[in-house]
Formats: sequence, structure tokens, C-alpha cells
Amino acid sequence: MKTIVLTGGPCAGKTSALARIVQVFTNRGFAVYTLPEAATLFNQAGVNFLTTDQRVFLTAEKALLHFQIQLEDHFANIAAADQRPALLVCDRGTMDIAAYMPPTVWQAILDEEKMNPVELRDKRYDAVIHMCTAAKGAEEFYTLTNNNSRTEPPEVARQIDDKLIDAWTGHPHLRVVGNKDVDFNGKLDRVIAEIAAVLGVPEPIETERKFLVDMVGSIPPVGNESEIFQTYLRAHDGVEQRLRKRGENGHYVYFLTEKQKLAGAQRIEFERQITPSEYLEYINDADPERITIHKRRRCFVWENQYFELDTFINPPLPHQLLELEGLPTDKHVSFPPFLKILGEVTEDPRYYNANIARKDQPTQ
Repeated sequence: MKTIVLTGGPCAGKTSALARIVQVFTNRGFAVYTLPEAATLFNQAGVNFLTTDQRVFLTAEKALLHFQIQLEDHFANIAAADQRPALLVCDRGTMDIAAYMPPTVWQAILDEEKMNPVELRDKRYDAVIHMCTAAKGAEEFYTLTNNNSRTEPPEVARQIDDKLIDAWTGHPHLRVVGNKDVDFNGKLDRVIAEIAAVLGVPEPIETERKFLVDMVGSIPPVGNESEIFQTYLRAHDGVEQRLRKRGENGHYVYFLTEKQKLAGAQRIEFERQITPSEYLEYINDADPERITIHKRRRCFVWENQYFELDTFINPPLPHQLLELEGLPTDKHVSFPPFLKILGEVTEDPRYYNANIARKDQPTQ
């Protein structure tokens, strides 16, 4: 079972994407469950999220958060009982709520409910697909006529879209699907392709590009910074296994990844979330020839492209590594001005994490 969030600003195409998802993956043998947008249900029931009554607003938002979690958990139980492989697609998720209030209010709600972003964002969902509003790059198609609850002019739609991306930034499998250089059908095809990659159909092939960079300015304050501990296990039958402990502020989520390299930058990759107890069991099989990599990852979006900037703490590297996933090697990259690009190192073995972890690896 895989759980995916489909999110995005107003007039992004989510309704059409949901219909396409059901059709495509039902035909491929999956039990597809599409969870409705919880906020819309609340609106239809008479809840006014635009109220100036702060007490009513906070009560409604906390109720929405708990309803979202319970809705997902109940459908997950139903999907688990199904003998077919299951796909849960959430029309928005827990972190969408954060985009509609000031950060201080959201943090206060998390503190009161004893929740944290790692649990709500990273642990609950296998992937997050953000479809950009048509107000970004496809303004001629932006309309208010096909949704009675939509009242936002294009400039407000763009602001909401940015806040939603910021709310989800930090999730290890966030993909931003924009409108640039693609028509609407191409946009839907990209959504289908991203979900297929998560499900492993027809085969989970991932393209990753990597660049050696230096910071020459400040990253905008929006974004997310997390801490990653990466441990390589002994190889078995030519398959590379890796443990990853990732989180922030003392809260972590754990993954086991298996990789088999193909030609060039492509590789087959399978990843699943594991429990802390499983993590402790697997780490006993750590490769003695490698150290555990410790790095800080800053995730941010620039011109609708999702970037991951790694600063290596152990072993220390003199430069930083910038990673982009799902981007063809022949596609132009719009780099942010606060980074100096020293060169692409996608196929340079010195910058494979597995080699960086080697105890005999010289400092790059």
C-alpha cells in the first residue's frame, strides 16, 4: 500500500488528475482509493474558515487536522484488508492546513496537540505531488467558473501555491509539477509518471542529477532543513542497501533503500519505511569499510524545481552537493543566484554517497 498526497494551488488540475489516476492504476490492478478534500467537506457543512472569531477558527482548524488524520487512517485500514495492491490518493493532506494560517499559529496547534512536522509530513505519506496553479505559467487557463468555492484572483492563487509548496518542503519525495513547456495533458502525464515511479510500475526507474556547488548568498527563508544519517549495509547479490535516519528537532523517520544501478545516472530503487526497532536490527549489518554519513539537507523550490542541498558534516567536504531528481539529463536547469555551480558530477564516482562513505576515500 502506498499513500500519496495530491496538492496544489487553485485551478491546478487536481480534479482531472484524480480521474486519470483512478482510470490508469485501476486498469493496472491496483485498488485505488481517492480520499476527498476534508476542508471542502467542512465548508459544505457550514464551517467558515474565514471567520474573524479566533476561537472558532482555531477549533475548526484543530478539528480539520484530526478529521484528516482519522480519514486517512480509516481508509488505510480498508486498503490493508484488500488483497490487491492498494493506492491511497489524498486530495490534500495534513500539511495543507499549515498553508492557511501564520506559522506561529500552526506551531501553537502542533504544540497543543503534541504533534510535529516529521510525523505529519514525512511519516504519513510515501510521496507528495504538487500541481502548480494555472496562475503560474498558464494564466490563460486560470478560471473561477468550474469551482463554486473558488474566489481567488490569480495573484492570490500564486501566493497560496507558494505557501503550499513551503508547507510540504522537506518531504523526501516531494515533486513539483509545473506548467512550463508542457500542455495540460502533459502535466497529467507527469503526475501519472511520478506515481508510477513510487509504485514501481512498470519499473521504478529514477533519474538523478547532481552538481557540485558553493554558496555565494543566502537561501530564502522559506524551505526546510533536516538532518540525515546514512548507513550502508553489506552488499548482498550485487544489491546496495542503505539505511537512512532523517528528521528535525529530535523527531526522526527511518527508511531502508535497495538500489541496483543501470546505465548512466539511472537506477532501480526500492524504498520502504521501517520502524526504529527494525533500524536497530539492520544497522548491525553495517558495512565495516564505510562510515555513517551525517549531512544537513536544505530543501527548497526555485522556479518550480525542487532542489536538495547537502552540507556534509561527516565526512566533511569542502563543497556542497545539489541534487535534482526526475529531471532528464538534456533538460535545462534554472539555478538560483545564491549558488555557484562548480560543475555537474552526476556520473562522477567520487560523489556517489556510497563512495563518500568509504573510510579510504580521500577528501574531495
